[in-house]
Amino acid sequence: MHTTRRFFIAMAAAAAAWPAFAHGHLVEVELVDRQRNQPLPTYQHQGAAWVAGQPGSRYAVRMRNRSGQRVLVVLSIDGVNAVSGETAATGQTGYVLGPWQTTEITGWRKSLTEAAAFYFTALPDSYAARTDRPDNVGVIGAAVFREREPDLAMRRRLEAEQPRVAQGSVERDGAAESRAAPAAAPAAAAKSAAPARDERLGTGHGEREYAPTTQTSFERASERPADVVRVRYDSYENLMVLGVLPRPRFLPAVPNPFPGFVPDPRG
Repeated sequence: MHTTRRFFIAMAAAAAAWPAFAHGHLVEVELVDRQRNQPLPTYQHQGAAWVAGQPGSRYAVRMRNRSGQRVLVVLSIDGVNAVSGETAATGQTGYVLGPWQTTEITGWRKSLTEAAAFYFTALPDSYAARTDRPDNVGVIGAAVFREREPDLAMRRRLEAEQPRVAQGSVERDGAAESRAAPAAAPAAAAKSAAPARDERLGTGHGEREYAPTTQTSFERASERPADVVRVRYDSYENLMVLGVLPRPRFLPAVPNPFPGFVPDPRG
């Protein structure tokens, strides 16, 4: 059964839209260094988008709706819903973006007026680890849903009154949530190449900031997201270890046969 729930309207950000590094069919996602107000560079590696974060730096998740209709974005940071704080699932609450809207999400939603700032930090200090959920630190996900058209919604509502069998989904808070398939065990080679857990970057729960938003109703066109955008991140050093970034080449200093005039000797 499709349920209309309350969602948050993402407030409009600056007019200029930056080139997004993670392209979805409906929404573009990028991470922004808040101190410099610049998008963080992206690196493509084995089909994934990666970003190098600087420990202690605050960042925002910038999202741009590429369509002419409203969309709902369920935002996951390190496997945690950025609005509700629940272990993230696609059937949960999220942000509603208007047609062609660009917005920045700067922190964990604490109320309709405040958010706790996102910042890069060592894994043990991350919000996910401090709430005993460290397994998915280092990834940001945006599950995007289209809005149900009013006339179609009425027809589907009538159809939903007929008995039906749920297929591969469970009900959570009145909204369908897809079951996640168990993750495959990583290869031994990947384990040996991966950085130690405590050396990885995560997202901290920073100081509270003024971040106003409002609530609205949104009825999903489908229980399954129409698009999912993923961005992985870690420190620059770890991205070199993982092979995402090339290691720098250090060239030896070349002696100069004609450095200048004759200096006085020391001593």
